[in-house]
This record gives sequence, structure tokens and C-alpha cells, in this order.
Amino acid sequence: MATTTFEVTGSMDEPSECSALLYAPLAEQATFRQSRIYRFDFQGDGASLKEFAHRTLVDDNVQQLSDSGVPALAGHDFLLDIGMKPGALDNEKEAIMEFYRSLPEPGFVLEDLRISRRYYVTGSRQVDTFVRDMCNPAIHSWCIG
Repeated sequence: MATTTFEVTGSMDEPSECSALLYAPLAEQATFRQSRIYRFDFQGDGASLKEFAHRTLVDDNVQQLSDSGVPALAGHDFLLDIGMKPGALDNEKEAIMEFYRSLPEPGFVLEDLRISRRYYVTGSRQVDTFVRDMCNPAIHSWCIG
């Protein structure tokens, strides 16, 4: 089994104020950008998986797909990945898996999919504040980078 990670970013997205994410405004001026991370556990042809991911996850007019394995955006103070814990309801994951199961010959076997939202934060190092306000320990898993 192999694992491949794709990151989908908005090609026209601009930084937004972090106050939109938090319960209380920060003392400093801080912004964020976000992306989606898709981690596929699979067997078979990696090129077929990449074609599937591009066709399923990306709108070529406004989004870009990266599979480099490094964060797609630079210049941030930290990044925070937030995803659903295994067993928690994830409608996006279910829709992607259902579409995969409908394909007659996808060229790969999809074993598992994990999706997270990545937040690139600039202008703040208050990681604990972001985790406290954005992550629910009952349903979320998270990673700080």
C-alpha cells in the first residue's frame, strides 16, 4: 500500500483576517489562507490516482493541485491541519468514496482517504489560541507545522 498527498489551493485566494476564525480578536494583525489536504492510501497505478484526484477535486479555473509533499504556500508563521477523527461523519469523504466506487475500472484500489483543511497563519504565533478555538477534541484531529 502507498500513500499520496494532494493539496488543493485557490489560485485567486487572498489572505483573510484571522478574527474570522477565532472567538476573540488577536492583539496583533494576523491573516490566514487555507487549502484542502487529501491523503489517499491506495494500491495500483499512481498516475490513475492523480488523474482521479485532479478530475474529482479541482476546478481548473480557480484551483491548483500540488502533490509535491511540501506545503503549497510559503511565508507563514505556522500552519494548522484540521481533519475529522476516524468514525466521525465526513460528508466530503463519503461523496468522494462513493464516486470512486461507481467507476468501472479506476486503475487503482482506494484503501482509505483522510481529508483536512490546512490553515496558513501569518502575523501570529499564538498556536494554542487557534487550536483552542478551531479544534473540537471530540471530532477533530490536528497537526501543527
